[in-house]
Amino acid sequence: MYKLLLCWRYLKTRYLALACVISVMLGVATLIVVNSVMSGFSTKLKDRLRGNISEIIIESVSLDGFGDPEGKMQRIRASPIGHHIEAMTATAEVFAILQFEGRIKSPCGNFYRDIGTVTRYVKLIGIDPKSYCKVGGFAQYLLEPERKSAPSFELSADAALRYFQNHPPFVDEIRLELPPPPPGSPPPPSPPPSRPKIAKGIIPGNALVSYRHPKHKPGTPVEDIYMVERGQDIRITTVSAAAVNHSGEQRMGPVQDRFVACDFFKSEMAEYDSSFVFVPLDYLQHLRSMGDRVTSIQIKLQDYAHAPEVVAVLKELFPRTGDPREDYLVQTWEDKQGALLAAIAIERGLLNVLLFLIIAVAGFGILAIFSMIVVEKTRDIGIIKALGASNTGVMGIFLGYGLLLGLVGAGLGTGLGLTITTYINEIEKVIGNATGHEIFSKGVYYFDKIPTDIQPMTVLLVNAGALGIVVLSSILPALRAALLHPVRALRYE
Repeated sequence: MYKLLLCWRYLKTRYLALACVISVMLGVATLIVVNSVMSGFSTKLKDRLRGNISEIIIESVSLDGFGDPEGKMQRIRASPIGHHIEAMTATAEVFAILQFEGRIKSPCGNFYRDIGTVTRYVKLIGIDPKSYCKVGGFAQYLLEPERKSAPSFELSADAALRYFQNHPPFVDEIRLELPPPPPGSPPPPSPPPSRPKIAKGIIPGNALVSYRHPKHKPGTPVEDIYMVERGQDIRITTVSAAAVNHSGEQRMGPVQDRFVACDFFKSEMAEYDSSFVFVPLDYLQHLRSMGDRVTSIQIKLQDYAHAPEVVAVLKELFPRTGDPREDYLVQTWEDKQGALLAAIAIERGLLNVLLFLIIAVAGFGILAIFSMIVVEKTRDIGIIKALGASNTGVMGIFLGYGLLLGLVGAGLGTGLGLTITTYINEIEKVIGNATGHEIFSKGVYYFDKIPTDIQPMTVLLVNAGALGIVVLSSILPALRAALLHPVRALRYE
């Protein structure tokens, strides 16, 4: 009991120990906030990555892709892993160049200002929208509400009206001046009116056709300024599938066509929104002269926990052959994005190490304060030992004092860290309004708010680490106090 009483007395009378308590509190709070924000970013990033690509991808190593995708999907469903499959779809991906005539609407909306031809390097993806939505979150990232429930490349009424204003559905064919027919012969039939080609729909990434308002005010919603409207022409230039020329060589040639914007894709992932462009799969195959070939089969599982088993079987069904036109690469979405996920994990680990140095500073402060207390209380230690206190008991006083400091600091730090994490967006808004500078710029991160994810195990580990550092810092002064000789301690001046 005397150990606890002395620890509590030292805690109340040694106000210098409050500096150690505050150091531990700030260190624990900082670690909790940073880990929660980093975990929130990581979770939201994984959700975006998993929503934009399927859980398992069978890819071709060649731009020409592989043939008979329907037959291959039937083989997968008939295999031992068929019951694990929830949905599948085939896609074709190829690099391309996107061009459009950019126009910016005036603030009052009465006129447009032309900004010239805009050119972007993009990833062109041919999809079947109905089956593609079943393997990922494509539909939820479309901007038109009606298209979220029924995704397609058809034009809405407003987009169709805008398109046909620029492309009338019927155009009178130019008639040549012909000599009059001979007398008595029937008049020549009038040529039918020509119908211009109606372009196929295209869904470009939101960042390809818009940019964030440069004069965004803190605390207000971010405004996207669009350079393209629905119903406006977009030209795509890509390469055809490899064909054998007269010399027996396989060559790719440029192909291009005109599409019409029917909607925009906004996943809040800058990498995807600034590079992905979706078009109908069958038309991309026709444009590139691919036949029925595709570049990937995307798979969604009933339970992602069976992914290793499914991947192993798929690698047996589609082994590496060495032939680029019939070679396959089977990956999970985590394998495909492994470098990015590993970079986030490394950054989080390094940040934790650096932030733990804050608590280490508090540990050195405790070491110095305890050493000073041992020197000041040398006579008191001698009296306690003379009254029968053992070396272990004296050592327990100072270790208990260190543990008590750690518990108080860690408890206050946990409460402060959880409070800041819970109200971090409100705090960011208040600071932004007070300083006039937006701390969390929506134009940079493409998130509506700061994502957080409080993990109880991480909070427990942070507290355990803080207590461990504080107790370790108390060992050396505690040993020094325990080894003091009672007689010499009583004679100490």
